[in-house]
Amino acid sequence: MIDKDTKIKLIYMNNEPQMLSGLTGTVEFIDDAKQIHVKWENGSSLALIPEVDKFEIL
Repeated sequence: MIDKDTKIKLIYMNNEPQMLSGLTGTVEFIDDAKQIHVKWENGSSLALIPEVDKFEIL
C-alpha cells in the first residue's frame, strides 16, 4: 500500500527524460485521479501515473 511518506524508486517515467531511472523520492499525497505525487531527490515534484509509469516501493 502506498501512503504519505512512502519511499519510491523510479524505474521509468513516460515522456519525462530528465527523470532518470534510479531516482528516489517520498510520496506527498495521492490525488482523486490516483496519481502519486512525489517529492523527488532531484527537486522535482512530478506525479507518477500508476498505469503508465514504472516504479518500486522501497
